[in-house]
Amino acid sequence: MAESERKIVCSNRRARFDYHIEETFEAGLVLVGSEVKSLRAGRAHLKNAYARVEKGELFLMHAHIAPYEPATRQNHEPERARKLLLNRREINRMGGKVRERGFTLIPLDIYFRKGRAKLTLALARGKRRFDKREAIAKRETERRLRRVVRRRARGR
Repeated sequence: MAESERKIVCSNRRARFDYHIEETFEAGLVLVGSEVKSLRAGRAHLKNAYARVEKGELFLMHAHIAPYEPATRQNHEPERARKLLLNRREINRMGGKVRERGFTLIPLDIYFRKGRAKLTLALARGKRRFDKREAIAKRETERRLRRVVRRRARGR
């Protein structure tokens, strides 16, 4: 694996269905040793996770990183708040948009790049029910179109 490649540990697959993604950011994660080992084992999920700006700092809330079994005494709390590392201007800009314009900060995936744990964070706005139905209809139409093209390419 090349140095610049991303090794994705977990991703929030539901986020793109439930939210309109406006902008994405890459943030570093502040972790303890047992969390890093658990992430490398792929034992994490972002199902109900979100990020919050508190006192000028960015925190990841409700992200579940399972306890690392061999680390008995020095284990971590699975759903603790984890600090995210981002440029001060980016944090302030995101905080302003979240407060004023109804955006939310949703984690899309956790991955390792150059040995460091990173998080893709999205500035997103929630979809309404009709938006979701529209997305499903569009996906179904594209699927049918691909199927027809494939059949014609085979000569049926």
